[in-house]
Amino acid sequence: MKRLLLTCVVLTVLVAPAAASAHPLGNFTINRFSRVEVAGPRVYVRYVLDLAEIPTFQAGRIDAPGLARRIARGAQLTVDGHRAHLVPVEWSLAHPNGAGGLKTTRFEVILHGPRLHGRAGVTYRDRNYADRIGWKEIVVGDAPSRSHELRAYPKDLLSSPLEITHVHTSLVPGTLPKTRPHVTRGAGLRAPDRVADSGFAALVARDHLGAWVVLASLAVAFFWGAAHALSPGHGKTIVTAYLVGRRGTPRHAALLGLIVTATHTIGVFALGIVTLVLSRFVVPDQLYPWLNLVSGVLVVAIGASVLRARWRHARHRHPHEHHHEQELSRRSLIAVGVSGGLLPCPSALVVLLAAISLHRLGFGLLLIVAFSAGLALAITGIGLVAVVARSAFRRVSLDGRLASFLPAVSAVVILAAGVVMTIHAVPKVR
Repeated sequence: MKRLLLTCVVLTVLVAPAAASAHPLGNFTINRFSRVEVAGPRVYVRYVLDLAEIPTFQAGRIDAPGLARRIARGAQLTVDGHRAHLVPVEWSLAHPNGAGGLKTTRFEVILHGPRLHGRAGVTYRDRNYADRIGWKEIVVGDAPSRSHELRAYPKDLLSSPLEITHVHTSLVPGTLPKTRPHVTRGAGLRAPDRVADSGFAALVARDHLGAWVVLASLAVAFFWGAAHALSPGHGKTIVTAYLVGRRGTPRHAALLGLIVTATHTIGVFALGIVTLVLSRFVVPDQLYPWLNLVSGVLVVAIGASVLRARWRHARHRHPHEHHHEQELSRRSLIAVGVSGGLLPCPSALVVLLAAISLHRLGFGLLLIVAFSAGLALAITGIGLVAVVARSAFRRVSLDGRLASFLPAVSAVVILAAGVVMTIHAVPKVR
């Protein structure tokens, strides 16, 4: 019976994740929408705020009137060159379910603007949460919203969300009385469109944590860690090229896996501390570009080291050079592992925060360790394949010349990957 229960739990998590939802733009995002419109002679701004799981967790209990006043201060309206005062007149707040049992936030507010006495040039700027990543959209009048007012984000723009923070237009007062806009209330406010929750984040919110359910959850977390390692990122190309270029052994591949596990686990805990304790001074999503930059610089240094070692080996051919090369390999092995695990998975941070909010910290820590171990095992497996493939390639080479070029080519691949990572990271660092 227990084995049957274990099997059912595993299949349930793998095939049918929990009903909770994860934010489609990511767990860190703060998304904003504004509609500038005229009702009768007066200008109004309908403002919508959508906070993902982590910003909602950081915000704690939200003071709705205070948030409405803050949004009004950050929403700047200019009419014919003169700054107009915006006043919140109505607002509504809801907390739809998010990943891992955490909540998200949807806040709507109507901002009351000035009266128009004729055609006027109007400029609107949204300066709220200017330093946070997320969807930023402004429309005028009855124009359609690309995100349906932050309810259904276009899938083709999830990787590059809109960045519209100001608009200039011409408005005229209405000739007929018109009811001012109102906020959404009831079930409509609580039901924004969401993507399915990841199986990993859903684990921490499971009910009735018996021994078999915990073991099954750890097994599934291990699976999701391995699956995450196979997605883009985590230095699979770098690890493969490094082990080829340094003439790595299965022992090196296993050690890389251990380093990735430790680095990823420590990174999640450190980012959790930042989120809980230092969020007033350091915004977690602003750390990710810096971590990307550090990873890129590390990879550049690794590639340069491998290329330099191959150059010296080719020039001198000293009988003890192979041993020296292995010593260099041991010194740079940690850097390779750190570069692969330095960027914590946001889902792991969600699990940690959810575990804290649900008073399941021990269980959450075990899930993160299992997830990191699965990630490391997958990367280790990729490394072992690279080691075996290199050995096989050397055996089938007719004269060995082609195989002798592999380390140098691998060094160039690492160096190029590091340069690309660094170039992509630099513009995002603030």
